[in-house]
Amino acid sequence: MSNLFYQGRGRKPTLDQARGVYMWDTDGRRYLDGSSGAMVCNIGHSNPNVLAAMQRQMEKSTFGYRLHFETEASERLAAKLAGLAPEGMNRVFFVSGGSEAVESGLKLARQHALATRQEKRWKVISRSPSYHGCTLGALAVTGYTTLTAPFAPMMREMPKVPAPRAYLDRLDPEDPETGRHYADMLEKRILAEGPETVLAFLVEPIGGASTGALVPPRGYMERVAEICREHGVLLILDEVMTGAGRTGTFLASEHWDLRPDIIVMSKGIGSGYVPLGAMIAHERLVEVVLDAGGFAHGFTYAGNPLACAAGLAVVEEIESQGLCANAERMGETLLARLKGLMQKHEIIGDVRGKGLLTAFEFMADRDSKAPLPKQLNAHQRFVDIAYEKGLIVYSRRTRDGVEGDHILVCPPLIVTETHIDEIIEDLDASLVEFAAEIAGQVA
Repeated sequence: MSNLFYQGRGRKPTLDQARGVYMWDTDGRRYLDGSSGAMVCNIGHSNPNVLAAMQRQMEKSTFGYRLHFETEASERLAAKLAGLAPEGMNRVFFVSGGSEAVESGLKLARQHALATRQEKRWKVISRSPSYHGCTLGALAVTGYTTLTAPFAPMMREMPKVPAPRAYLDRLDPEDPETGRHYADMLEKRILAEGPETVLAFLVEPIGGASTGALVPPRGYMERVAEICREHGVLLILDEVMTGAGRTGTFLASEHWDLRPDIIVMSKGIGSGYVPLGAMIAHERLVEVVLDAGGFAHGFTYAGNPLACAAGLAVVEEIESQGLCANAERMGETLLARLKGLMQKHEIIGDVRGKGLLTAFEFMADRDSKAPLPKQLNAHQRFVDIAYEKGLIVYSRRTRDGVEGDHILVCPPLIVTETHIDEIIEDLDASLVEFAAEIAGQVA
């Protein structure tokens, strides 16, 4: 009997220790962390340089409330992140996680509108499916029915546009017209809502859990940014999952040379060592808000010196070890190997991703794109099979959280080809077992 409870009644082994890409339970069994936890542990587990940095900070102070003190650790991390962000995005607000970062971005955007006498702007357009966090504000901009429906009466749901799932719509993702097709849906929604009422567009540059490593069609992100500029709509990039080197660049926005107004980050910048997130905003937004009376928002642990010391050490490891380049190189290898599994296993209907944010999607039929029967609960069952073989992967349902099943394969950025060999071997064995288990249940 445990006093803890989370999503359900399931129990797991007790974690004993973790090093690099491996984790061990108290029975001595080893697991390869093929999803970096929840796409969090970008630099791997128990990095000695990060642990040493945390120890040094603990010997000085573990907490300093932001209204009482400035801290060297938070200032240094803020400067580091500003230096890695696009020009002008040099103001940083620290939080403890991705949901808090998204909430902070939404509130800054709204307060900027008020400070610039654009009071009618309050609507934040996002995509469906999408996931931006579990707080009520973040859920309001999330397009994932199974997570949002229970709380609908408690929040003001925001407008949505379709995610650019070209593979399901039978469109060529390499054709710029495909990118324009999906981006134009944003412009049509802005016009339908009334441009003067639209505050921001919130989007993951590369899809995370809700769409399974969805890389946008060619030209999509550039056109989206253009549409936002034309209508005075702020562009907020959710880089909670894609940031900190995951896709082969420190920020995924670098793949398209984007110049957003706000970036929200978490997961990889703390890399599992501490709860840490950040909102990075363009100085023109922040200065106006501060001049108008200040940012009416905050969290007790914002800028915690221990968290920031760990975060700075994480970012320094990403740089010193060349982990962005390794994510790009190993990501190409991993994606090619996953495509090899697709050729071998008919239930894989699509493979996608960039860097070490990759996924494959199950389908009952590749031609019709029909999903597996939802009662099979394939995404969870496959994860359980892989776990029994010592491989940890992550899953969600692709189609609004109701059906469709994808598996995210996102190992730490320190992964080697030997590790990828092990991942593919375990995935292959898991696919064989899973296919045999559902044989006769797929029409």
